[in-house]
Amino acid sequence: MSSRSMTDVAFDFLSKRKKEVPFNKLWEQVYKTMGFKEEVAYRKIASFYEAMMLDNRFTSKDNKWDLSSRHKFSETHIDLASIEIDDDGKDDYDSDDYVDEDGNTSDSYDRDNEEEDIY
Repeated sequence: MSSRSMTDVAFDFLSKRKKEVPFNKLWEQVYKTMGFKEEVAYRKIASFYEAMMLDNRFTSKDNKWDLSSRHKFSETHIDLASIEIDDDGKDDYDSDDYVDEDGNTSDSYDRDNEEEDIY
């Protein structure tokens, strides 16, 4: 079993490649290099994906992964200023979202008037 991190193994693998690699192929290469059995690999795949997302050495587009150093900054980053935020101060819920057992609607949910369920 390898003493390197999964992302270091992925970095080494991608460094030897000339182009991006689908995530499944990258993961297969990593878990085999690390010496994981299939059951262990199944449990670790989400951790690996999260680590890849957080590691700025990597970039992904359409779930194909590559080294960030091979791409321009503008290709790999989203301009956060271009994202519109709908913050008008109003809830995004209609009063119909809160219907009591008698079919009455209200603008807010009132937990104080709700009977406690006992199971």
